[in-house]
Parts: sequence; C-alpha cells; structure tokens
Amino acid sequence: MNAEAKRGPEPALVWVKSSYSGAEGGQCVEVAAAPATVYARDSKDTTRAPLAVDPTAWAAFIEFAAR
Repeated sequence: MNAEAKRGPEPALVWVKSSYSGAEGGQCVEVAAAPATVYARDSKDTTRAPLAVDPTAWAAFIEFAAR
C-alpha cells in the first residue's frame, strides 16, 4: 500500500491517506498514529471526530484485514 502523507488540523498528527482511496471519490480513509492511540477518519469530511483506537487493537485489525 502506498500512502500520501498530509498534515491535519492537529499539528502533532500526520495523516496518511490510503493508496486504495481513489482520486475519483468513493471510500477514502486517513490514519494518524500517536504514541498511545491510532486515529482513523474519513478524508472527505475531516471536520468529524476521528475514530480513536489502541495501537494493539489497530495492529490486530490490520492483520485481520490483510488476509
């Protein structure tokens, strides 16, 4: 998966847009990692609060999704 990094409104977070999110619209997801939390948000509506999960739970989700 290639990623395109861009800064969000939170100066401490760097948001990375999934390369699977096409430029033509559709499902677009961005992720930002902090030491104790991983954040996920809809890149088309960055004003909404992101989903916040524990890094261990995020790693388990990624492992499951990669199957």
